[in-house]
Amino acid sequence: MAEIQTQGIGTKGRNWYTGKYNNIAMSIILHPTVTIKELDGLTKDIAISMQQTIKKLYGYDLTIKEPNDLLLNGKKICGILTEINTISGNINYLIISLGFNVNENIFSEETKNLATSLKKEYGKEFEREKIIKEFIEILENNIIRKIGLE
Repeated sequence: MAEIQTQGIGTKGRNWYTGKYNNIAMSIILHPTVTIKELDGLTKDIAISMQQTIKKLYGYDLTIKEPNDLLLNGKKICGILTEINTISGNINYLIISLGFNVNENIFSEETKNLATSLKKEYGKEFEREKIIKEFIEILENNIIRKIGLE
């Protein structure tokens, strides 16, 4: 997890940054025991996991914009990147990276009409740690069998 990110790459090559201590910028490294084919739809499963997290914690509805974004009130609030490293056709590791705008107030000229945050939409501070904890629990339940980590 990073407390600040300044060199992230978002959709269409746009810069992705997180204000210091405001947002979630995290990566999870896993070692699946399944084939690449069995990971079809994984990014959507991750998006569904974050969607379920925010609904459970706050009752807010996020929309999935396939393949890898979550929207709130029509604006991007979360981006997901999944990367797979293979050796001789076998999965060596899987990286799930996620950027979620939690308490961000400042958006660049390029993104101010395209992106939002929970704080921007609802006018209050949210606990990043609470979101992360719930997300990881839901993610584990949603993908553990799919990636062969039982």
